[in-house]
Amino acid sequence: MFECYRNIIEDSLIKLLRRANLSPILCESMEYSLIGGGKRIRPCLMLSVTEMLGGDLEKAIPFACALEMIHSYSLVHDDLPAMDNDDYRRGKLSCHKKYGEANGILAGDGLLTEAALILAEQEGYDDAKASILNSALIMVSGQSYDLNESAWSEELLHLLHLQKTGALFCAATTAGAYLAGRPELVPSFAELGKAIGLIFQITDDFLDAEKDALSKKLTFYTYYGKEKSLNYMKDQEAAALKIIEPFQNAASEELQKLIRSLADRKE
Repeated sequence: MFECYRNIIEDSLIKLLRRANLSPILCESMEYSLIGGGKRIRPCLMLSVTEMLGGDLEKAIPFACALEMIHSYSLVHDDLPAMDNDDYRRGKLSCHKKYGEANGILAGDGLLTEAALILAEQEGYDDAKASILNSALIMVSGQSYDLNESAWSEELLHLLHLQKTGALFCAATTAGAYLAGRPELVPSFAELGKAIGLIFQITDDFLDAEKDALSKKLTFYTYYGKEKSLNYMKDQEAAALKIIEPFQNAASEELQKLIRSLADRKE
């Protein structure tokens, strides 16, 4: 089912991106950053929650694509020399290395603006739109903490990753609940998004442990160590699975598989 979601997202992203009459290099750099290589976890999560709760999958697709564009814009800007200064993303040159720093900035700007336009074009579902855009702003706040705070603390560790990583996962789960017409579930599904975001972040920290230690980066691994981080991640996995336990259908089964695979991922 998640492979089906990914295919839907890939096809829809291309169609949405190519409809605009933009400068050729802007179109090319936006498409380069958005298409190919991404796992599409966040938009697939939104579609799965929507379907699990009985919502209309077709109506959710533009919202999911907008979320993925916001995620991709954040990666483009994250790689810039003034931020993380990464030369590669998803096994290929990062956007600014291929097209130059100025065009990298514009590609990120274009993706974020296109996402906002897609959301504005959808009729109704104002709560879902607000959830996605508010989460984008919270993500930027997390990036700001990452750049500007140097004194390590447990509070900063959790704030940083709940905002920088967790915000868009929360957008996926809460927007899915809104799109399914289940606003009463939003508080618990916000917790679901937080838990999944933490699972994703901690496994990232394990995968990047050697590099993060050398750069003295604040992560769960560098702050808590391996055993405590692993135990904390397992607690988040259990919490996430408990939230979706009452929903018994094919979409919930796939969501359980996703949560377990994120906790066990090796790349």
